[in-house]
Amino acid sequence: MLEQVQNDVRDALKAGERERVHALRLIANELQKAAKENGAEDVEVLQRERKRRLEAAEAYRDGGRDDRAQAEEREAEIIASYLPQQLSDEELGAIVGDAVAESGASSPKEMGKVMALVMPKVKGRADGKRVSTVVREALSS
Repeated sequence: MLEQVQNDVRDALKAGERERVHALRLIANELQKAAKENGAEDVEVLQRERKRRLEAAEAYRDGGRDDRAQAEEREAEIIASYLPQQLSDEELGAIVGDAVAESGASSPKEMGKVMALVMPKVKGRADGKRVSTVVREALSS
């Protein structure tokens, strides 16, 4: 992943895409840091950085800085382009349904059992917040 990002930095530099270069360099730095410090998986690093950008965009928007918010959102889009394709609602619902059946969970109090089964299966392809919402709905009905 890091090598791909570094190649993309070179291409963006040649094309004169300053904003893209900035975002890609941030990604490359975070991937290198994670590899040295804790060996975190590339997908985890990318998800974390994307989430940070979206949170920053929201904070800028709340502060009346729409220009900065849009820049953060563009960076989040660039980061998202390196993430695996996200699961559709139907695919996620099927995985959650299988996990509910496998765990025998029948109430929202048993959400942890289901989440423990689902999260390894959707790693990098569905946000935890989205998964918990689908699990909660499945256990509430």
